[in-house]
Amino acid sequence: MSSFLVISLIVGFFGMLFLVSYFSSRHSTGETFFTGNRHSPWYLVAFGMIGSTISGVTFISVPGEVGASAWTYLQFLLGNFVGYWLIAFVLIPLYYRLNLVSIYTYLDKRFGIHSYRTSAFFFIVSQSISASFRLYLAVVVLQVAFFDRMNIPFWLTVLLTLAVIWLYTRKAGIKTVVWTDTIQTVFILAAVAITIVVISRHFQMSIGGLCRTIADNPLSRIFDWDWHSKTNFVKQFAAGIGITFAINGLDQNMMQKHLTCRTRRDACKNIVWFSFAFLIANILFLSLGVLLYIYVGRQGIDIPAHTDDLYPMLAINYFGPFVGALFLAGILSAAYSSADSALTALTTSFCIDILNIKPDAPDRKSLRTWVHVGFTLLMFAIITLFRIINNDSVVTAVFRVAGYTYGPLVGLFLFGMITKRPVRDRYVPLVCLLSPVICAVFSFNSEQWFGGYRFGNELLLLNSLLTFVGLWALSKSMKK
Repeated sequence: MSSFLVISLIVGFFGMLFLVSYFSSRHSTGETFFTGNRHSPWYLVAFGMIGSTISGVTFISVPGEVGASAWTYLQFLLGNFVGYWLIAFVLIPLYYRLNLVSIYTYLDKRFGIHSYRTSAFFFIVSQSISASFRLYLAVVVLQVAFFDRMNIPFWLTVLLTLAVIWLYTRKAGIKTVVWTDTIQTVFILAAVAITIVVISRHFQMSIGGLCRTIADNPLSRIFDWDWHSKTNFVKQFAAGIGITFAINGLDQNMMQKHLTCRTRRDACKNIVWFSFAFLIANILFLSLGVLLYIYVGRQGIDIPAHTDDLYPMLAINYFGPFVGALFLAGILSAAYSSADSALTALTTSFCIDILNIKPDAPDRKSLRTWVHVGFTLLMFAIITLFRIINNDSVVTAVFRVAGYTYGPLVGLFLFGMITKRPVRDRYVPLVCLLSPVICAVFSFNSEQWFGGYRFGNELLLLNSLLTFVGLWALSKSMKK
């Protein structure tokens, strides 16, 4: 791709985001940043959420990972599907009944200030790391594929990326994000769909022939029944439910968009429809993965050492400038749709949960702006640090550490909803810190202690269980 085409596409993409920001931020109030004034159409939120859940990691990694684990990822997605329905009919009614802006306020009402601040702290730490990690991977692809040729240093690419996000979200916050997510979802799905069409035309396949080719390929194997395997069906399905419940239902980043819907019924409807759309979108990614491996096999192209590089390599170098441009638009959309909502959610949680700012307080607007700037700079520092480390295994390990922090959130919410027992609130932070540490010990020693068993995503369930047990030990019966 020529530098002129890349620059034109980037300018056009950013121009579209700023145009949306301009129209969505007119007549905005202090509450608009946090709640969107609860006027978002449910179908808009449902469609835009596809882009939010498909981060740059998914966009790049899922097609490439097909070569290593086939379609076993679909087992996890089926668990996600069930998890979204649990969110719709368990969590959404709770959040709307309490009229929450930050979902962690529930824990203040249920347990006390220490539990409340602990949950917000865990969210802020995990979201800062995980959002930075996702954006880092996307920026690395953009840097290697495009910006190195223009002699633009990595740190400047990151700084400009985050500056753009700050600029178009600074006024209307979550209201702008809901609308920009819709546009970004269109680009993501278009990039995948057009790539599939280009490959099918290259092999002169009809739609029916394309489906049969994918279904008959060994890489389309879905189920794994080996109990020792990380991709075992029971592990993946259960982890899919737990992770969706935690990383979506108990994550301010994801739930803030659902809570902008007008009513509880609209929010439930939005999540149910989104669960179907999300499953279909990921099946497209898995189908693309099979086709990419068929393509390199028939064309005699060497598979990259890192499977994450497969889709970028083919899109940029083999499928023509149109697909390359769409890939760039897709990766930009995937990166921005997750980063802009994360930055808004972090600002929301810190303002409401830590600084105790009221959403409709106009006199605290300048403080909110500085918090927004602060988290932008924090993400810049974390991404730059990842680049300095320059070790994929270390960076991935840091990302996994952030994943440990969702277990205590699940344990806290489940204990609050399932039981009526009060807890000794001041000791809750200790339980929430010990649970991830114990999980890490189990994870590192599981093969030796449990006859070759390896923990996968189901470690989140153990983490949640340990937190739940710890809270029970700190609790008192209502009679006492």
